[in-house]
Amino acid sequence: MEPISHFFYSDRLKLQFWDYGQDGKPSLVLVHGGLDHARMWDWVARSLREHYHVYALDLRGHGNSAWAPGAMYGVAEHVLDLSALLDIIGEFPIRLVGHSLGGIIVLHYAGIYPDRVRKAVSVEGIGFRAGYRVHGPASQRLRRWIEDVRGLEKRHQKSYPDLESAVARMKEANPHLSDEVAHHLTRHGTNFDADGSIVWKFDNYARAISPYGHHMEDVAELYSQITSPTLLFWGLESIAPVPEDDARVAAIKNLRLIKVPKAGHWVHHDQLGLFLNETTEFLK
Repeated sequence: MEPISHFFYSDRLKLQFWDYGQDGKPSLVLVHGGLDHARMWDWVARSLREHYHVYALDLRGHGNSAWAPGAMYGVAEHVLDLSALLDIIGEFPIRLVGHSLGGIIVLHYAGIYPDRVRKAVSVEGIGFRAGYRVHGPASQRLRRWIEDVRGLEKRHQKSYPDLESAVARMKEANPHLSDEVAHHLTRHGTNFDADGSIVWKFDNYARAISPYGHHMEDVAELYSQITSPTLLFWGLESIAPVPEDDARVAAIKNLRLIKVPKAGHWVHHDQLGLFLNETTEFLK
């Protein structure tokens, strides 16, 4: 069964979410990561809809959602959009699952509105690791952001002559992906440009990392407000080390960390069976 597309407005932007059905069951919302799209959750959603009414959000500037003016793609803006969608769904406390940036968004929402979240799952989504450039002095962060945005203004959108070329790029980014998953992610994550070439749907400006909202102590304080049980997945072959000594992880009172072998950043693709078993049991 294909999910049903719906649109809503947040911050004057027309955003899309997908409804996988199962009226009458508890609601569950899935939030994808940066430069991705909601349909990457299809395998997860089809399994979890046995127990839940599943929704998946296309973040602003991603999938079929509108692009923000300029580079308005900070965590705060994304949390605002998630809040707008959850108000439309209108079921609290609710279960939330997010990957990467989506996991950060979920944890931020759970810290801001702890009474509205029943359970939270984050797949490699805590925040930028210690020492990353977003944690530098304000003058450096602002200068880098300005330079990034100015660079993106001059950057042309990457195009591919055909779908198979885009699929190859997808598999290059994640060698763990099967051919089936890579084709699915690419097909739902691309458009035809005016000249017939293939282009990614996401806004290139979403690559610019906001100079605000990443201070380690601030995020740790926010996460300390989370009261819901929280599950964090981390791939042992990920692009970032397991954040076992991270103050933000330590701040979450009721957190369980699962370290997943033979998985990279996309744990839910690389080890789908393990992810579904652990998540299904946790969300009960």
